[in-house]
Amino acid sequence: MQKNNQRIKVAIDSPAAAGAGTIAKAISKHYNLLHVDTGKAYRLIALYKVKFPKKFNLKFLKKKINNLKLKDLNNKELLTDKIGVEASIIAKKKSIRKIVHNFQVNLAYNPPKKYNGSCLDGRDITYNIVPDANFKFFINANVKTRALRRYKELKSLKKDITFAEVLKSIKKRDKSDYNRKVSPLKKTKDSVLINTTNLTKRACFLKIKKIIDRKINK
Repeated sequence: MQKNNQRIKVAIDSPAAAGAGTIAKAISKHYNLLHVDTGKAYRLIALYKVKFPKKFNLKFLKKKINNLKLKDLNNKELLTDKIGVEASIIAKKKSIRKIVHNFQVNLAYNPPKKYNGSCLDGRDITYNIVPDANFKFFINANVKTRALRRYKELKSLKKDITFAEVLKSIKKRDKSDYNRKVSPLKKTKDSVLINTTNLTKRACFLKIKKIIDRKINK
């Protein structure tokens, strides 16, 4: 695969509901980067598994991923707690990660020409998908803060769920993401840690913007 290394590449890793997606969107908009929430690819596969249990196999998945459009990742069904937990389980499988890996790498290194580069957020972006990214960040927040954010998000979507259920789910996903054998969630030495527990969205954006501007304006 030919890689275009002339454009900006931003890689962001984070546990669930730390705010990485919101930050990545803001950064992408400001610098005109293609934004890809890579976790949604696994959520989409989880949705396929739930909807098409009899058809669900690697051949079926390859066909689906090869025909995947970015707008498919905006399906609101992907935000449910059930799909999130299923996605975390699916992401442990090496065969599935290989399929998604190629899709992610292609978007990271070959975004449409109208963009100045790419910004990917997920679990293994900084060391597995875009190891030579110009900017690497690890976004985190304490578990109760993250659970509250996800709870509010789900309630806004009229989901019938309790905070306790969301907190339990977030803890379960953390355990799965950090401890899986294939591409676990971890902070690399060259990633800048951003703790969003006590930061507003604006403050977090400005903090990251300052880091990026300092380097690109040299």
